[in-house]
Amino acid sequence: MFESVSVLLAEHDDLQTQLSDPAVHADAARAKKINRRYAELSRIVAAHSAWQQVQDDLEAARELAKEDDAFAAEVPALEQGLDEAQEKLRRLLIPRDPDDGRDVIMEIKGGEGGAESALFAADLLRMYLHYAESKGWKSEMIASDDSDLGGYKNVQVAIKSNASDPAQGVWAHLKYEGGVHRVQRVPATESQGRIHTSTTGVLVFPEVDEPEEVDINQNDLKIDVYRSSGPGGQSVNTTDSAVRITHLPTGIVVAMQNEKSQLQNREAGMRVLRARILARQQEEQAAIASDARKSQIRGMDRSERIRTYNFPENRIADHRTGYKAYNLDAVMDGALEPVVESCIQADEEARLAEIGDTAS
Repeated sequence: MFESVSVLLAEHDDLQTQLSDPAVHADAARAKKINRRYAELSRIVAAHSAWQQVQDDLEAARELAKEDDAFAAEVPALEQGLDEAQEKLRRLLIPRDPDDGRDVIMEIKGGEGGAESALFAADLLRMYLHYAESKGWKSEMIASDDSDLGGYKNVQVAIKSNASDPAQGVWAHLKYEGGVHRVQRVPATESQGRIHTSTTGVLVFPEVDEPEEVDINQNDLKIDVYRSSGPGGQSVNTTDSAVRITHLPTGIVVAMQNEKSQLQNREAGMRVLRARILARQQEEQAAIASDARKSQIRGMDRSERIRTYNFPENRIADHRTGYKAYNLDAVMDGALEPVVESCIQADEEARLAEIGDTAS
């Protein structure tokens, strides 16, 4: 596996040269792409250097130990350090999801449970917004369809990061959140104190960096305009500012009504549409090459129940990784990192296993 390091080190040097060229920075999209790759390779370069240093120290200690017992005492610690440095480098060499550095558009939809599901959608949104804040990411509400009791039938939010390192990207962390989230608790509308089980769906799409990245023929779009409506269906606008965009080749439909102008709603709708088309294209590519980008943690089945939030027991459980903790109150306040890390680690293990199977 380490045979590929020399190629990556050479690529890192080449990217460093490119980044010193002012002409590269004149093209913002190209510069962003190069910076992402450079940051990713920089972690490999640093890990490789650390691995080599520990190797050299261990060899020197073993040689000196022949004459001085003091150096022999250092050997076990250096051997352990070498194993740790080797494991870190090995994990960094796992082929990374090319979208890890992207921002995301997240959609949270009410599912089974009616009003309680919509209320939990609002709770999940709050959890993700607090988690994003803890990571230093920025959030932007794109659209929402409010429920009568203050929840959301459907809500869309964009989450962005300025990190150049793909490992710190939004998609690298939130791509595992797509699926069905199950909640067990006593609903606010329950007078008998009985525990109900409801579900809420989460969709996560990598956001398109540049509009040109996804080619959309305007002739393939059917655009309808109508008046915005609020909870209960009442009209909240006297003009036809809401927009519904249908992409005819794929059947993808996006509706926007949160902005006051038709133009703003159309721009927001196109932004979401591009993200959904990109996700559709990637799913089709993954289906063609069935072993590409597979993960036991992040599958393509968006109906999969991935997690349970049990409020009476203050328990959160991820059904893909086996993660379980009794700090649900903290998680709902945004302390989601350990749950996400369990997904990242399990995904890495699956990818390492795939590499091992390929090698054998």
